[in-house]
Amino acid sequence: MAVCVAVITKENYPLYISNIPAANELKFHYTVHTSLDVVEEKLSAVGKTASDLRELYLGLLYPTEDYKVYGYVANTKVKFVIVIDSSNTSFRDNEIRSMFRKLHTAYTDVMCNPFYTPGDPIRSKTFDNVISSMMMQVC
Repeated sequence: MAVCVAVITKENYPLYISNIPAANELKFHYTVHTSLDVVEEKLSAVGKTASDLRELYLGLLYPTEDYKVYGYVANTKVKFVIVIDSSNTSFRDNEIRSMFRKLHTAYTDVMCNPFYTPGDPIRSKTFDNVISSMMMQVC
């Protein structure tokens, strides 16, 4: 099951982080921030081979004993990270991709809100509902 969802700006500070076990919040912050190094490596490797033919979905960034960390980068270089429990082996790559598309769509809706100031932390009940439905759907 998905245990953490994060939206990180191009400057690498979090706009939104949500995790299911609240007791491990610091661990998930650490996991998300360490995954940013892998995201940067993948982006620089892709940038050398094809400049504009970049795939938004980065795939599995790295596995740990307990979790698998997946990444996605929007055209604006906003990074989306989803951490999934390693005990759940039923996930296929296309299911992870659809989760990222749903997350990207919800993020786009937040950015289109005229009352949202870009760069501020995301505090939207609609966005929270999308994230919780993703986490519940995966459970």
